[in-house]
Order: sequence, then structure tokens, then C-alpha cells
Amino acid sequence: MEEYVYVLDYLPNGPAGARGPRVEPIVYAIGESEFRLFELVAKPKAVIQFEDRIYIGAETSRRTVIDHVKRRIKFEELSATAQGELEYAIATIVKANEQKYLRFYNESEALSLKKHALEELPGLGKKTMLAILDERKKGFFTSFQDLAERVPALKQPESYIVKRIIDEISSSDHKHFLFVPREAPRRS
Repeated sequence: MEEYVYVLDYLPNGPAGARGPRVEPIVYAIGESEFRLFELVAKPKAVIQFEDRIYIGAETSRRTVIDHVKRRIKFEELSATAQGELEYAIATIVKANEQKYLRFYNESEALSLKKHALEELPGLGKKTMLAILDERKKGFFTSFQDLAERVPALKQPESYIVKRIIDEISSSDHKHFLFVPREAPRRS
């Protein structure tokens, strides 16, 4: 369960076209641990900025900005602004948790006889994958900077992770989910 989220968009007067006495201030946000997307209801007169890190966990006394979680949403339900902010928020989360995502480069394994998990990162080819595997035999990478220095073809290693997370959030057509939990099929 997500305890903290990053703000992607804030609509103090509710979504476009919302009218009537029950219009609620809406926040679109992304969870920092499982990258779940949320539509949240802000407390009245809350001050909210893009990319704020906000608590939404079970302890209501710690919820200073968010009144309640309205619902989980899909990528397509995000506002255009929220979709535009998604990459920046995910990059912030990945950089803030560098060791967690560096572990993927240090510990990922083959998915099959012909495909390695590293090859699932958009833009990372076989040559770069082999260079990463060769370097990690010499010792685990200690930071994204260490990885970039030891594997020169990989200029910004965190950006490959960010792109993959965006792919996993925006499409359910993946055979393997590396960073975002696979959604269970919904019952009708």
C-alpha cells in the first residue's frame, strides 16, 4: 500500500466541466513505492505544489493536505498536465531511492535463454547489456555515477529505469513487469 505520493496535478476547482455544490479539489498523484496512480481529494484551502511529496497512509492524523483517496486510476484517466509531469515525478522517486533501483542493474537475471531482464529497459541493447554484466562481475555498482563511469555507453542509467516505469504504467501489454506490480484482472 502506498503511504506517500508525488503530486502530478492539482485542480482546486475539480476536473474540467465539474459543476455543482459537490465539486471537490482534486489531486492527481503517483505513489512512491508501487507507482500506483491516484485521484485524491484535497482538504479545503490546502496549499499544494507540483511534485510535492504528500502522506496518504492510514494514519488520518498525519494527512495534513489530503482528505481522502477518491480512487485509483489508470494512465489514460490522468489529466494532460499530470501525464506531462509523470516523467519528472518518477525521476525524482528513482533518484531519491537510488540504491533500490541500482539493485536492478546489480542483481537482474536472465528472463529466458534468449533474453535478459536488462534488455527490457527501453533503448538498452545487447552490447550495453553485456558491458553491464562484464563490469558487475568485477564488483557491484555503488551508484548511478559509478555505473555510468564503468559502462560509458550508459550515460544516465536512471533514465532507462524511468522510461521502463512509464512504459509499465501506461501499457498493460508487457509480458514482464519489472518495477510496477501487474494489475489483477477486474471482475465485471
